[in-house]
Amino acid sequence: MIYSMTGYASATGELNGFTWIWDMRSVNARGLDIRLRLPDGLDGVEETLRNALKKKIARGNVSVTLRVSHPDDDGQYAVNPERLGQAVSHLLSIASEAEMRGLAVAPVSAADIAQLRGVIEMRAADADSRAPLIEALKEQIPALIDAFIASRLEEGQALSGVMSGQVDQVETLVGQAEALLDDRSQAQAEGLRTALARIMDATEGADPDRVSQELALIAVKTDVREELDRLRAHVAVARSHLSAGDPAGRKLDFLMQEFNREANTLCSKAQFNELTRVGLDLKHVIDQMREQVQNVE
Repeated sequence: MIYSMTGYASATGELNGFTWIWDMRSVNARGLDIRLRLPDGLDGVEETLRNALKKKIARGNVSVTLRVSHPDDDGQYAVNPERLGQAVSHLLSIASEAEMRGLAVAPVSAADIAQLRGVIEMRAADADSRAPLIEALKEQIPALIDAFIASRLEEGQALSGVMSGQVDQVETLVGQAEALLDDRSQAQAEGLRTALARIMDATEGADPDRVSQELALIAVKTDVREELDRLRAHVAVARSHLSAGDPAGRKLDFLMQEFNREANTLCSKAQFNELTRVGLDLKHVIDQMREQVQNVE
C-alpha cells in the first residue's frame, strides 16, 4: 500500500455567521515540511493542526491555508498599533542597513505591511465569539487530514500499479539475460580459443597452461550470474516494499540505486551484443522506476 507525496483536500464550514475554507495540498520533498497560513486570533488551531499532520504524514511539502470570513469583518478586524510600529521600525532598520552596505531595497507598500503577521488582527473584544469557531475548526481537522491522506493513497495506488509493472519488466529482462548465458558462454569460449591460438602463434616459448589459466581467469571476471541473482533479489524486495503499509519512499529510492548498480555492471561485463541490449533495456526501465519513486512517501 503506497502513498504518494502529492495530495489535495479541502473543507468548508459555517458557524455563528463565520464561514471558512480549508485548502490542504502537498508536493514532493526529501522530508516533511509543513507550511501553514492561518488567520490570527485562532489560538490553538495551528498547534493542533501541525501535531495532527506530524502523526499522520511522513514526507512531503505540505501547505495548508485557512480563510475565515464574517459579514461584519469590517467591525471585527483592526490594526494593532504595537505590531504596526514594530513592523515599520524593523523595515526602516533593514533599509538603513542595506543603504549603508550599498544594497538596493525595493519600496514596501502599505499592503505589504498589512499582510505581516499580527499587524491586522481580530479585536480582542471578539474573543468570546471566536471560541466556538476555534473548537469547530479543531474538530474538523481530523476529517480534513483523512480526506487528504485518502487522496495521497489514491495517487499512491496508481503509482504502485505503474511501478509493479516496471518491476515485472525488470524480472522479464533478467530472465532474457539468463537465457542468453549459454550462447554467450559458447561465444566467449570460441573467442578465448581463438585468442589462445593467436597468442601461441605469436609468442615463442609461452606456457600453454599458463596462458589458458589467464584466459580462464578473464572468463571468470566477466561472469554475470552474480549480478543477475542480485537483480532477482532486488525484484523480490521491491515487491515487498510496494505491498508494505509503512512509508517506503526512502527504501525504494535506495533500492533503485542498487538496481542501477547491477545493471551498470551487467552492461560493462556483457561482451555480448544481445546481453548488452538487455542490459541497456534494464537501465531504461530502472530510470523510469526512479522517476516514479520520487513521488512515493
